[in-house]
Amino acid sequence: MLYRIFVVAVALIVVAGMFVFAYANTAAVNVDYLFFQWQTSVSLAIASAFAAGWLFGVACASFWVFGLARERRQLRQALRFSESEVSNLRNLPISDAD
Repeated sequence: MLYRIFVVAVALIVVAGMFVFAYANTAAVNVDYLFFQWQTSVSLAIASAFAAGWLFGVACASFWVFGLARERRQLRQALRFSESEVSNLRNLPISDAD
């Protein structure tokens, strides 16, 4: 419960900081892309750059997570095969050397 209160408090502080930043930076800037220009406020330009970077990071991390999931699936398959092989070997009769 205390953890949730802490997370909500931090989120509210971040949101308040965003509003203060947006209020303090209302100047217009030109963002020049290769094929077009875009005129916007400083705060919106920084927020959009942050969002684009976050989305790129999530996309890159998803490739890593999907690779881990594939490796986990392969390891579970190998474990099932090994367990069935051990089970079959335990069920074999023991033959004594004469």
